[in-house]
Amino acid sequence: MKMNTPLRGRIDWVITLVPFLCILALCLTFFTDPEGSGRILNAIRSFLGEEFGWYYLLLGLGIFFVTLYMAFSRFGKIRLGSGAPQYSLFRWGSMMFTAGLAADILFYSLCEWMIYANEPHVLEMGSIQDWAATYPLFHWGPIPWGFYMALAVAFGFMIHVRKRPKQKYSEACRPLLGSLTDHWAGRLIDILAVFALIAGTATTFSVSAPLLSGAVSTILGVSDSTALTILILLVICALYTTCAYLGLRGVSWMAASCTWLFFALLLFVLFAGGMPRYILETGLTAAGNVIQNFISLSTYTDPLRENSFPQNWTIFYWAYWMVWCVATPFFIGSISRGRTVRQVVLGGYFCGLAGTWMSFIILGNYGLGLQMTGRADLLGVYAATRSLYETIIAVLETLPLYRFVLILLALTMIAFYATSFDSIALVASAYSERSLADGEEPDRRLKLFWSILLILLPIALLFSESSMANLQSVSIIAAFPIGIIMILIIASFFKDAERYLAETAGEGDIQGKCRTAAGVQSAAEGSGQ
Repeated sequence: MKMNTPLRGRIDWVITLVPFLCILALCLTFFTDPEGSGRILNAIRSFLGEEFGWYYLLLGLGIFFVTLYMAFSRFGKIRLGSGAPQYSLFRWGSMMFTAGLAADILFYSLCEWMIYANEPHVLEMGSIQDWAATYPLFHWGPIPWGFYMALAVAFGFMIHVRKRPKQKYSEACRPLLGSLTDHWAGRLIDILAVFALIAGTATTFSVSAPLLSGAVSTILGVSDSTALTILILLVICALYTTCAYLGLRGVSWMAASCTWLFFALLLFVLFAGGMPRYILETGLTAAGNVIQNFISLSTYTDPLRENSFPQNWTIFYWAYWMVWCVATPFFIGSISRGRTVRQVVLGGYFCGLAGTWMSFIILGNYGLGLQMTGRADLLGVYAATRSLYETIIAVLETLPLYRFVLILLALTMIAFYATSFDSIALVASAYSERSLADGEEPDRRLKLFWSILLILLPIALLFSESSMANLQSVSIIAAFPIGIIMILIIASFFKDAERYLAETAGEGDIQGKCRTAAGVQSAAEGSGQ
């Protein structure tokens, strides 16, 4: 029994410590030789993007089609566990949406169109008006959410149907790897997974934390400094540690609160900004562009390297989402008990795309509208400051009651951070446990350990900008083997699900024969009487 086993005996020390020590070693290298380590990492990152960009693109498009097959084939009827769904549609969708994106969605929603506005490829495609609004929807659209949905189904099946006691990447590969899962192959898979998890976590904080710090400094009228950013991160850590300590109940409450704050921000910008017609019409056009050009956007490789757009952006985003696939799909699978595969895939796409696209359509198109109508020269501000964070503040300052907007933005970002890292702490804690039964949560002390650990690395990296850039490269490089593991997990799911359908069909045949035999016997007894 778990309760009778000391925590020290239940911890998988290799999976817990090896990835963390590797990340610490990398950070020390970044600190001691930032230029040398940066050159090496950038060389590896460039090599993967230049020579294996097709691998990331094919993987993304292929997994998207696989999720559709999961939903609409016979596998779509498989129910992930017995009984009614564990959470209502709103709470389930809220937890899934907020766990998968962190505060990055707010940062990129407000500024991504600016990044594309001067890209040669975007200008070749057509006008800034059409395509600077289209690419954000593509890069945060069906393909990255497909990464989540495919693995969430596989993990949900593993946890709730097969009731496997180990909630790890390697365990999801057991139908293919067999006994190797318990030896070097399984160990290697899990070490890579936790390594990518820690690196991806630090990358996320490094991307969005400066925007949150800038918003808070403007609200309070204090200087934006590293000390302020650290204080904010500690507050976030206290919040998500409390929620993670409380378990899924705390995560569910925080996700719902985050969702309400998020929609309040969107509605205020949509109506108070004075451009609802422009925002919605531009969004509709952009969505139409994505749907109409989906295959060509998904397979564009720029083979002559005339603009390197896919290498700089599309491949970067696919890799970034793949690193997050270590934690988020596990969490989505764990909260999807009682739902069918079809419900998980289609419901996940609906909730994920609805929230993501609304964010980019409203927040992004508001800034684009300011630029295109001449109300503000945001591209000029960006060119002068070379800071997306300062330009975003300039966007928000055009709104009425902009200090209220900054407060709402800060609260929403904190809630996003807290919800996302609640789920990450829960998943990381499950990795540290040697085994967990279906419905069982990791030890609270492990949750506390991981909650604190996940915040220490980003705080340390605040003192070295080059280290942050290097760690982002580490995340992208880590996505390469993660992609191979994702293929193994999906293939394992289909193999195991095929076996499960055969088993349940056999049970149905036996039950049918028993009912037929009972009916014949009953009829015989009746005629005998």
